[in-house]
Amino acid sequence: MNLKNIQKCTSLLNHSLHIFSSTSNTMIRKLTSYSLPPNSTNSKFAISNSNLKQALLEMAFQGTEMKFEGYDLLLNECVSQKGLIEGQRVQAHMIKTQYLPPVYLRNRLIVFYTKCECLEDARMVFDEIPERNVVSWTAMISGYSRRGYASEALVLFVEMLKSGVSGLLHGRQIHSHIIKLSFDAHVYVGSSLLDLYAKTGWIHEARVVFDGLPERDVVSCTAIISGYAQLGFDEEALKLFCQLQEEGMISNYVTYASVLTAISGLAAYEHGRQVHSHVLRFQLPSYAVLQNSLIDMYSKCGNLTYSRRIFDNMSERTVITWNTMLVGYSKHGRGQDAVKVFELMREENKVLPDKVTFLALLSACSHGGMENRGLEFFDEMVRGKTGVEPDIGHYGTVVDLLGRAGQIEKAFKFVKDMPFEPTGAIWGSLLGACSVHQNVDIGQYVGSQLLIIEPENAGNYVVLSNLLASAGRWNEVRVVRDMMMEKAITKEPGKSWIELDKTIHTFHADDRSHPQKEEVAEKVREMSVKVREAGYVPNLSCVLYDVDEEQKGKMLLGHSEKLALAFALMCTPQKRPIRVMKNLRICVDCHNFAKFVSKIYEREIYLRDKSRYHHIVDGVCSCGNYW
Repeated sequence: MNLKNIQKCTSLLNHSLHIFSSTSNTMIRKLTSYSLPPNSTNSKFAISNSNLKQALLEMAFQGTEMKFEGYDLLLNECVSQKGLIEGQRVQAHMIKTQYLPPVYLRNRLIVFYTKCECLEDARMVFDEIPERNVVSWTAMISGYSRRGYASEALVLFVEMLKSGVSGLLHGRQIHSHIIKLSFDAHVYVGSSLLDLYAKTGWIHEARVVFDGLPERDVVSCTAIISGYAQLGFDEEALKLFCQLQEEGMISNYVTYASVLTAISGLAAYEHGRQVHSHVLRFQLPSYAVLQNSLIDMYSKCGNLTYSRRIFDNMSERTVITWNTMLVGYSKHGRGQDAVKVFELMREENKVLPDKVTFLALLSACSHGGMENRGLEFFDEMVRGKTGVEPDIGHYGTVVDLLGRAGQIEKAFKFVKDMPFEPTGAIWGSLLGACSVHQNVDIGQYVGSQLLIIEPENAGNYVVLSNLLASAGRWNEVRVVRDMMMEKAITKEPGKSWIELDKTIHTFHADDRSHPQKEEVAEKVREMSVKVREAGYVPNLSCVLYDVDEEQKGKMLLGHSEKLALAFALMCTPQKRPIRVMKNLRICVDCHNFAKFVSKIYEREIYLRDKSRYHHIVDGVCSCGNYW
């Protein structure tokens, strides 16, 4: 680091420390009060500024009776007088009497040693603090900065940002001073700030930092891509990755694993295949985290064959590997295959199953219509035969399993008898089952519980409203919808999308925004005529509005799934598989419509909704009409 940069480092850190001291006074007072042991005010120890030696003798005399207040007064006087030998005696007394100083006193020791210009001793104290607070970091960085050790101070400053101890408030304040000093261009500091913002959910601020870096390395590029992907900004993550690839970015296995997370969320199959080819072409090491990401990506893009091929070729599988494969089979409704993988895991006996393993296994049995097998696995857990004690998540999955099987009363009793207080997720699962199997009585009770537990959750109002609407109870539907209006609650709009030539095309219900909206509408009408001739009958119960049947039929044709299917038929060659993704659960009518389209147009269709995958071939769906 040259002299100019050292001077900048020192200036930056001094400004940062000023911010810490001016904004953290309240925090420091709280930390001090938290550090005080019980009855500390009863200490008999007292000193005056002019009698430090006498005070040290009193400390030796008290021995193990020395308390927090006495040490605090002594250390403050040692700091004031820069009494190195005296301060060392205080610390030695703590060690000899096996007194465990709270973080406040440890911080005072750091301040003491830095005042006495003993930075190595200060750093030793700092390194031994089990849980550092913002004062600990500030004291040590301040010591380095004031003695001219700018490089060491900068390294510690970056470590502090990465640790997250400073919090978002301090990070933003420090950032403003970094910008004023034009230090945000330093890739070392910039990458750390970027990582801080991304991990605290401030992804737009992270992008501002990233765009301001004159030089970007693989760490900063990976941090921003990972930040987007982890927060669900999948399109942004993928777009940025492609842009950086064009600019010559050299990716590592972490970069690829991060972008694969985004690709999985979008089910962008062609992009996923391209990333996989890059991994193979550059002969990246077969780290488990990258292989696991590939398994997950292919699974969520509908190609379980590739997922299983990667899984089978792995020389070493972690528990995450097994869980990822199990979840893949679960989402595709292939319960039998999931059970076989679990049995293979037990047979190999190299990796022990964990809680996630059994969650995936029970979910696979639920989605695969294997009610009895799922209950057998759960019974093994309850009786302690698996080494994994069932938690509320496992109980919730059993509720889902019973509900999907139509055993609503049994599921309801199970909820009442389980050793946990039911969560909103568990009641929500049961309400969904009531809606599917038209159990209005239990559904109303469950819905009322949900509106108490989660009054702001729009999904609960929607499912309850739909259940009542399907039973023709329109007055009660209006009551529920009026409650939504009063609380200003809006439901998440349904949307479907497809990937075409590495471009994502998104459709909403009755969408009129797409550039080819007229052609899409005409294609939907053509499809409607053909499927009706083949025996398709619209399921009008899927229209949850009190309108006449003709209007209901028109509303069904505007569903986003049908628009996406129509666009795919228009724009892809014959025989090519069609992949459609939806953010919500696919409706029964669209599922039935897609089966007819698959048979008439001789297309293999993959439909992925928020719960699972539907693989339709020649009019037959892998879900067995059970989802």
